[in-house]
Amino acid sequence: MIAPLLEAGLPALGVEPPAGAVARLEEYARLLLEKNQVMNLTAITEPQQVARLHVLDCAALLGVYALEGKRLLDVGTGAGFPGVVLKILVPSLDVTLLDSLNKRLDWLEETCGALGLAGIRTLHGRAEEHSRGDAFREQFDVVTSRAVAELRTLSELCLPYVRPGGAFLAMKSVDSDEELSAAGGAIAALGGRLREKRDYRIPGTDVRHRVIVIEKISETPKKYPRSFAKIKKNPL
Repeated sequence: MIAPLLEAGLPALGVEPPAGAVARLEEYARLLLEKNQVMNLTAITEPQQVARLHVLDCAALLGVYALEGKRLLDVGTGAGFPGVVLKILVPSLDVTLLDSLNKRLDWLEETCGALGLAGIRTLHGRAEEHSRGDAFREQFDVVTSRAVAELRTLSELCLPYVRPGGAFLAMKSVDSDEELSAAGGAIAALGGRLREKRDYRIPGTDVRHRVIVIEKISETPKKYPRSFAKIKKNPL
């Protein structure tokens, strides 16, 4: 049972869960570990560690950026982190989960249905593909990404989805100062500006992580994103 951990940890992050949210998060963790026996969804397989290192880690975003009523895209969502956790904790949030692996998205659709979540959907493809079309380019208030890639690469993949006035929230290590400094030129070229970096400790652990908040202050030039081969070979 991870409910007691969540009931203590969420308020420690400044998060007051809505009615039924803790039970949903507990069921989400149960479904995750059940499916993980036949599909590689997470390397963390102990329920209490899932509660701390996945659920509470994702919930920490709510102490950094207000998400009520926002439209959010979670790039490289994997098993649904942070997108599903944020949706459960902020029911008014409209969430799109983007991933390149169909079988993960199939599981996420099944799981969101089992949890009774509305206003959440999946999108299959690579991050650099969908942002070139009008349906998704600069259509989101917030874009999130958790431990997907180096920040220069991640900024080119994610910022084209963010509307001017919105934000990109990159979940990173506290040792990311050098990475953040190197990404300054890329962030500016893509229409972004660093708003803050916020370090936090996951309740019940000594683990410290960081959220980098990048504001979108102008439209991303049409030439971005480039093909992934070019992004990887020559980061901005």
